[in-house]
Amino acid sequence: MIGKWHLGLGVKPDGPDWNGTLAPGPLEIGFDDALILPTTNDRVPPVLVRNHRVENLDPSDPLWVGIKPPSTPHRDARSHPGTLRMTTTGGHLGTIHNGIGRIGYFTGGEAALFRDEELAGRWVSESRQWLNDNASDPFFLLVTPHSLHAPRIVDERFQGVTKMGPRGDAIAELDWTVGEIVKTLEDLDLIEHTLIVFCSDNGPVLIDDYRDRADELLGDHDPNGVFRGGKYNVYEGATRTPFIVSMPGTVPAGESDQMVCTIDLSASFAAWVGAPVPSGALRDSVNVMPALLGKADAQGRSELVQQDNGWGSFGYRKGEWKLVRCDDGAMFNSNLEMKRTPAPKFALYHLESDPGETKNVLRENQERANQMKEELQQIIDSGQ
Repeated sequence: MIGKWHLGLGVKPDGPDWNGTLAPGPLEIGFDDALILPTTNDRVPPVLVRNHRVENLDPSDPLWVGIKPPSTPHRDARSHPGTLRMTTTGGHLGTIHNGIGRIGYFTGGEAALFRDEELAGRWVSESRQWLNDNASDPFFLLVTPHSLHAPRIVDERFQGVTKMGPRGDAIAELDWTVGEIVKTLEDLDLIEHTLIVFCSDNGPVLIDDYRDRADELLGDHDPNGVFRGGKYNVYEGATRTPFIVSMPGTVPAGESDQMVCTIDLSASFAAWVGAPVPSGALRDSVNVMPALLGKADAQGRSELVQQDNGWGSFGYRKGEWKLVRCDDGAMFNSNLEMKRTPAPKFALYHLESDPGETKNVLRENQERANQMKEELQQIIDSGQ
């Protein structure tokens, strides 16, 4: 496991023990080795964790992490705005590190702190080393680059290589990251023996609190294409994300319209390699391996529930239809603007003729809508 983690480390009520053992984590769910960005790069502490310990941490300079300033004054974005290299609209007012305000506060751990500019290179070097060390054995490598996650501070070689500012440069850096890992597989003569899956956890977001001009530098480029929405909501632009499967000689080149979800990778891979699944595990994961491998007549999911960040919105895909349920009365970032936009309690879209979810056809299809409402509620109530 190499890259962004953000699934928690430890179960202590006052947070992880950054100066001690950080567990449970990747090793407790089956990984043999891990180098992780423990949260997101806009949060504290800005350190990497190797298995159970903060990497390069000097015991004589311990880390302190909290949700309130440790002292007055403290070098944070609220008290020292003039020292920031990238300003914030108000959500990243904590401790300044590398010229960037973060979420939360920390002190100490000087030798362990990372530079944002070096993270992508670290993911690549670690991946190369791990692949070389394990090339003779069956392996599973999960690499989770953070490049597009705010703040978008890329390696110096990628700064300014696009006309779209830090967000465009981050896309270029991500492209390089993936290319270097693929090249390593080619150099090891493993490219035809390795299934590569490239995917995203959400659709686009432009200004995500840090003012990096991502919106004004887009030009005529639309990151959503025909789709609507983006990160934080349940429209297709938020959830129909890039998904590429590659294994030359096994997976045929082409496109597929089968519906699959990243959560299905667990059940699919387990079935593919014959790994037993513990009773009660992977309840919402579906084996769609034939579809991932591009098999003729393979079927993906028949239905899929989408959910926002916990604000009360659901999308229910079933065939060519989609029901959108909005319990909160509004969607966030539905027009790639970081604001709430009013939305009806229920909307029904025919995605085959209206992939952009522009026309609510619920009134004309009341019976179908009522059936999908009931099915969605049943799925929610079942806990799946």
